Amino acid sequence: MEKREIKRIAVLSNVNVNSIVRMLQDEFDVYQPEGYGNELLLLLDRNSGYYRFEPEITFLWLDGMELLYHKTGEEAAARMEEWFAMLEQALPDKGIFFLSDIYLWGPEVSIMEEQERLWIEGEFRARLEAFCKRHGNAYPLFYSRLVARLGEQQAYSSATWYLGKIPYSQAMQQEMCRLMREKTDICSRVPKKVLALDLDNTLWGGLAGEADRTPLLLSEEHTGLAYKNLQRVLKMMEEQGVLLAVVSKNNEKDALEVIENHPHMVLRREDFAAMRINWEVKADNLREMAEEMNLGLDSFVFFDDSPAEREQVGQFLPEVAVPDFPQNPRMLPETMIDIYKRFFEKMAVTNEDKNKTAQYAANVKREELQKTSADFSSYLIQLQMRIEEVDAASHLERLHQLVNKTNQFNLTTIRYTMDELLEYIKRQDKWIRLYGVKDKFGDNGLVGALIVDLSEEFPKIEEFVLSCRVMGRLIERAIVDHLEEELLEKGCEKLGASYVKTAKNAPVSGLFEELGYRVLKEDAEGKLYEIALEERPKRVYYIEEWMRKGD
Repeated sequence: MEKREIKRIAVLSNVNVNSIVRMLQDEFDVYQPEGYGNELLLLLDRNSGYYRFEPEITFLWLDGMELLYHKTGEEAAARMEEWFAMLEQALPDKGIFFLSDIYLWGPEVSIMEEQERLWIEGEFRARLEAFCKRHGNAYPLFYSRLVARLGEQQAYSSATWYLGKIPYSQAMQQEMCRLMREKTDICSRVPKKVLALDLDNTLWGGLAGEADRTPLLLSEEHTGLAYKNLQRVLKMMEEQGVLLAVVSKNNEKDALEVIENHPHMVLRREDFAAMRINWEVKADNLREMAEEMNLGLDSFVFFDDSPAEREQVGQFLPEVAVPDFPQNPRMLPETMIDIYKRFFEKMAVTNEDKNKTAQYAANVKREELQKTSADFSSYLIQLQMRIEEVDAASHLERLHQLVNKTNQFNLTTIRYTMDELLEYIKRQDKWIRLYGVKDKFGDNGLVGALIVDLSEEFPKIEEFVLSCRVMGRLIERAIVDHLEEELLEKGCEKLGASYVKTAKNAPVSGLFEELGYRVLKEDAEGKLYEIALEERPKRVYYIEEWMRKGD
């Protein structure tokens, strides 16, 4: 799995977290401020040691009663308002920032009305989530879930609190460190996209087609409930943007009978983006599936109860991740949760992620149309494609995904942090264009992005990416045409571009030659191009409508 190493983190708090910092120092360079309770002052002072340290990730843990000065009611609300107003000014421009919610703990909380405690915690959480939505580099850290997991008595220590303002027990400190490691890992890796699943003794217990002799294990009781709970976890994963697929050796009719009609199936046919139910070699099925979905095999995770099948896929397709299968089927839900965290969990889930399965289902219809069309031009005309240019600042997460995860149609493969994209959006000498594509079968989502540098004598395309789901439909011609027209109207005479060769972007190695650009320089690393905008050639593409959001 592609990863970038994160070395420097900061752990800030309004209580003593020195022991937590020490727990992490074997793995990371950790910034440790002098004292505690000065977290906002450190962030406000751009000359502080915190900024000289330049952490890549900052974790800010908050004790609720200390933050609120032990106030309740309107006074607590006023303190929250004040604190978040200061944080608006203090939030760093660089790096990823995790901010905890609060859980009220302390002697007086035992006397507080439960409704009052829940209101204060809920009010803070609502303000936290609103703050994170306003800032692309800020994310919530749900500390209250750790307390719920351990239980209040196991999470806190009165002895260490009175000794040195350390509220957390040893077990709680370990949980906090575990969560910080998890978040750092998520920030470091590119998530997988597809979970390919076996059926018999994986999604259900027993064999499809033999239910008359041995009933399937899939129910609300005993081991059958474990299989059903596995499917519930998988359903939630699908709703978080994981593409589910079936790769199983079965008679297709028997397997589909279970999937479509069994009363305890949580997953139905429409929940799967692709299916291979046959008696072929599973490695071959996975190769075909990856080609059909236009994804690399390194986007796949394969989950199968058979050690022989896992061994074969691991041997013939080393790019595919093949996790272990639990010996006891009652561990299936917990195993799948671990697989999600290891391979699929993301910093944030976008609308693009939530609609992925529907998008791949629509792709099947597009392929069927292409097969029945007289020729390729006829197919593109019948698609009735529309391009919508949207505000990049309103879709920052998706923009970040596109420029950092797209490999095949990526002209320079420059990777950008969220902070860099935010800065570019604000600058006058950078243009960021983000595009969505719709057609007669549905919404393809936000699939293309351009970054143009206007700081030199002539503008230059700094980055151009297009999702693999719309490659091959000549959409790139329309996007470049529209950009060139926009620059001409601005008075520009020339436009530059470049191609930087990588292991995966060979499909676009000749894109700018095809678009009529002149090669200025070529070497083993790539090419530099230029075009006179008044002399650009007429290009053929099939777009019914071009829209700007709000048009």
